[in-house]
Amino acid sequence: MSRRTILAGLIGAGIQQSKTPAMHEREGAEQGLGYVYRLIDLDTLKLNNDHLEELLVATQRTGFTGLNITFPAKQAIIPLLDELSPEARGIGAVNTVVLKDGRRVGHNTDCLGFGEGFRRGLAGAARGRVVQMGAGGAGAAVAHALLLEGVEQLTIFDVEPQRARALADNLNTHFSGARAQAGSDLPAAMAAADGLVNTTPMGMAKLPGMPVPAELLRAQLWVAEIVYFPLETELLRTARALGCRTLDGGTMAVFQAVKAFELFTGVEADAERMSRHFASLI
Repeated sequence: MSRRTILAGLIGAGIQQSKTPAMHEREGAEQGLGYVYRLIDLDTLKLNNDHLEELLVATQRTGFTGLNITFPAKQAIIPLLDELSPEARGIGAVNTVVLKDGRRVGHNTDCLGFGEGFRRGLAGAARGRVVQMGAGGAGAAVAHALLLEGVEQLTIFDVEPQRARALADNLNTHFSGARAQAGSDLPAAMAAADGLVNTTPMGMAKLPGMPVPAELLRAQLWVAEIVYFPLETELLRTARALGCRTLDGGTMAVFQAVKAFELFTGVEADAERMSRHFASLI
């Protein structure tokens, strides 16, 4: 009973296969914490983004320390928060909310998570032209990470073209050189690209498929995913069969969790231990 207790959760849709609860709880146990992590699945509860305020109130009243936020709520939750970290404000998306002293403070650990995974898994990859599929909350964080990693020209596509334009405009206010643009011709962009990143939910267990036609892939491309359940999406499987260098969503999942753990607990997480645990879960 003397152990410090942390109660955390994940809000998102279709998250039953998430490994985040196990990663947090195992690391909490290793750190001597009483750590409980719960899934708050919008699909299972038959809720949507209109219910986010209700969920935030409920978690605050029941003593939650913090929440992770995933698709489709990373941007919708922002108006409901009291404060944003500089990273979350610049990116325009939140994946971590710290609940303390009656306040809700939003952070973004996705950018750090993707950047760490990119450096580890695609070291030396060409950074001239990159195509990104998706301009939602995760896409905003990944786009920032790509430009921080030195991508010279980032072309963004989204099912809502205005969202891709808005993300590109936001990026160009934070990074000099007008290095981001909304795409209009996917085949042409893919033909000129060094790399492809999927930040859409396409490829998840609940949304099978590929974000681009298979015929646009070629061996010279590197291909990165942020989806990690399943770890090998159809996109990665197809790209690997062609001989592409690939990066799965596992490292982003781990390193965003490392930072979120630290925000929830105030304790430094052991990143390598969390990586090993994630690998054992997969």
